[in-house]
Amino acid sequence: MRKFLYILTFTFLFSLLFTGAALAQSNTPPTDDEVNVVAHKLYCPVCESTPLDVCPTDACRDWREQIRSMLAEGKSETEILTYFEEQYGARVLAEPPKHGFYWLIYLLPPAIILAGAIILFRSMKEWTTAKVQAPKSNEAPPAKDDYLARMEEEIKKQK
Repeated sequence: MRKFLYILTFTFLFSLLFTGAALAQSNTPPTDDEVNVVAHKLYCPVCESTPLDVCPTDACRDWREQIRSMLAEGKSETEILTYFEEQYGARVLAEPPKHGFYWLIYLLPPAIILAGAIILFRSMKEWTTAKVQAPKSNEAPPAKDDYLARMEEEIKKQK
């Protein structure tokens, strides 16, 4: 009886080894949805501003097949995007790479608009206020202009 249990246990463990190898070899190819998830993040090299997942050109079909084979090899999405960026440049990426001070793209325009609004508000306030200059106490009043004096005399004569 003991010998039978040893043989049964050995056979069971031995069958598990073959099952694991058979499962590892039966990789299913990536579906179109899995390919399109990656392809949506790339642009067509031929058409302008067309995502790779919807472009009908032969070049895009070839790229999608290349993505499918890379996914079948077990490469991750970031590895595939990095490969295409290295091969064709950052222009094929739907989202530009985030290097360095990418956050300035989001902060700089509102800051410029706010600074412009402040400058405009101060300028409008300065333009609309009347500038009254009081004569200084130790200065003599300005001399009358001859032209102005003649003009005043003419106006008085007409009344």
